[in-house]
Amino acid sequence: MSSSGPYRNPTPTVDVLIEIDGQPGTLVFIERGNEPKGFALPGGFVDEGEFVIDAAVREAKEETGLDVVIDELFHVYSDPSRDPRKHTMSTVFIGRATGTPVGSDDAVRAIVCQPAALPGPLVFDHATIVADYLAYRTTGRRPPPRR
Repeated sequence: MSSSGPYRNPTPTVDVLIEIDGQPGTLVFIERGNEPKGFALPGGFVDEGEFVIDAAVREAKEETGLDVVIDELFHVYSDPSRDPRKHTMSTVFIGRATGTPVGSDDAVRAIVCQPAALPGPLVFDHATIVADYLAYRTTGRRPPPRR
């Protein structure tokens, strides 16, 4: 701890690339009710004492109503400017679910679509995450570590 105050560490978050009914490339997106407004992957903050995988399942359920099965850890995104509210770092998972998502919690609505068919822009760094996911589904290669 510095003499000027407590540490100012990034806040851990999770995001989930939810594939519906075994259709890679077709994902669940939410429309955010809070700032920053726009479309996003389901996700949110990790609670104290919570494993990140449990946070991913919880946040997905809270925002979409879906019972998501996490299949794999995809990547970690830590650009200090990824969230305009504060420095966060996200552990991103790929999961699957069946059914029709319904927006709840801080999601105005939840939709299932190909990323190119989104009716509005993605917020945070979710366009980068989705582009990395689509490349991974095409090539089988995960994104490299980056700054």
